[in-house]
Amino acid sequence: MNSMGVCLWFDDQAQEAADFYVDVLPDSRILDVSHYGEGTPQPAGSVMTVRMLLDGLEVTALNGGPVYEITPAVSLVVTCLAQAEVDRLWARLTDGGQEIRCGWLTDRFGVSWQVIPAGLGELLGSSDRAAAQRATAAMLTMVKLDIDALRRAYAGEPT
Repeated sequence: MNSMGVCLWFDDQAQEAADFYVDVLPDSRILDVSHYGEGTPQPAGSVMTVRMLLDGLEVTALNGGPVYEITPAVSLVVTCLAQAEVDRLWARLTDGGQEIRCGWLTDRFGVSWQVIPAGLGELLGSSDRAAAQRATAAMLTMVKLDIDALRRAYAGEPT
């Protein structure tokens, strides 16, 4: 059976990033670590890849050197069942990183994340276009998303 995952290219921070992500995200673990051998582009014995399972998603962190940089063109999306989890992940992932807007952030390794509350898609994609527009307008003013404020905006209540 085929499977899919994500590979993140780091200069030399793959192990540090993997350890951090496994600590931050529930139900996560390191699957394996491989090392560069003699005659490879990086020093022999240094970490080449760290394969991890992040809450069910297989991710490989690769120490590929300074050839490429991670950009916000690709982001990891975490849907949280409760606002408390949005708040917890936001605090951990922005520590040393940067808050963007509309639930987006960049962590200290340069990886972009979207930390969103469950139910956001239903509010923004509702067939009640006026309500969906109010929720969208409210979201566009937010940095970290607040599901209760979005629901109030959707309902036409003061936020």
